[in-house]
Amino acid sequence: MRISYHGHAVVQIQTNGKTILIDPFITGNQLTDLKVKEVIPDVIILSHGHNDHVGDTVELARKNNALVVANAEISDFLSWQGVNTHAMHIGGAYQFEFGKVKLTQAFHGSSYTTEKNELIYCGMPAGILFMNEGKTIYHAGDTALFSDMKLIGERHPIDVAFLPIGDNFTMGPEDAAYAAKLLNAKTVVPIHFNTFPVIKQDPYQFIDMLDNKNGKVLAPGEAIEI
Repeated sequence: MRISYHGHAVVQIQTNGKTILIDPFITGNQLTDLKVKEVIPDVIILSHGHNDHVGDTVELARKNNALVVANAEISDFLSWQGVNTHAMHIGGAYQFEFGKVKLTQAFHGSSYTTEKNELIYCGMPAGILFMNEGKTIYHAGDTALFSDMKLIGERHPIDVAFLPIGDNFTMGPEDAAYAAKLLNAKTVVPIHFNTFPVIKQDPYQFIDMLDNKNGKVLAPGEAIEI
């Protein structure tokens, strides 16, 4: 399984010939190495409805006939735009042919802002557990620290955890380091930082905070294999 990071909260998983893209914020993301015209996902998974996570989902899904997996509200909203969706919700899991997906809780907001400055309600935000080839990936989405991260790690031993460290909108480095301790993941990768001035952070300082010294900073486009 090959897992790559592409700036902000964009993560790509390649497994058994399938490409799964999480939170594909490409257009307007100055930190990403991706180009919309070059990305060919089979599946898109969304953590929540904010524009910097939904990103280019509609264009990518239509162009590539990709399946979008998201909560019920986001799935409805995207299906009205001609997107093929699979609706899920917090605590639910589903075994797809490309792997198993489970949505966990996250503490954040979730709405989509239209070009007319309308706010579309997008249900509850989520974290994402992706399981395939005997491995488990956890993408925390945008979230605050919460104690049930310990339960998530105990119930689903995590190989790689992607945790936001930007502060202001999500956990900051100190809370994210405590989250890493609760999750007990084998490898911890920081995300959701430096995209905007208000979430500027030094990811290497975050890595130094980890008790288990199991962190890895990935540059946009860099990958790990598990």
